[in-house]
Amino acid sequence: MASNITLKGDNIILRPLSLKDAPNFCKWLKDQEVAKFLGIYDQPVPTLKEERQWIKDHQKDKETLDLAIETKEGVHIGSIALRDLRSNSNRATFGIMIGDKKYWGQGLGTEAAKLVIEYGFKKLKLHRIYLQHLAYNIRGHKSYKKVGFRKEGEFRDQVLRDGHYHNVIWMGILKN
Repeated sequence: MASNITLKGDNIILRPLSLKDAPNFCKWLKDQEVAKFLGIYDQPVPTLKEERQWIKDHQKDKETLDLAIETKEGVHIGSIALRDLRSNSNRATFGIMIGDKKYWGQGLGTEAAKLVIEYGFKKLKLHRIYLQHLAYNIRGHKSYKKVGFRKEGEFRDQVLRDGHYHNVIWMGILKN
């Protein structure tokens, strides 16, 4: 779906994923400080070949909008997605990763989220966008609240990481 979509904000550009992005993803996914916030934390880090294949697969996936996040200067810093897009459900799952830690805490993820959520509601005619995150992802939670997500529930001791159980928070935002 993302083959021709570009969204521009004040400080960032969201563009289609490219095979040239694969090395950055591999680097970021190896970094435990980045990976601890992602659902793939306990999985093996993909090889460059595997990551390129993942990008190719997602470029063809009609139920996924996967975009790279770039600064206005053209620095690739992460990715953002709306997944599980089905025309009969009018909803999508939201995901974001700012992989380049130099850009954490600058509001770029919040800006990217606003752009994608607006696109989802206005262009894709979604009714609902939802996400789940680990309870210890405080920075992410604050960003999600800023763009309008509301906490809808919390699953206690849902994920085992590094010998400890962690809660998972569900959040959602409605078109209205």
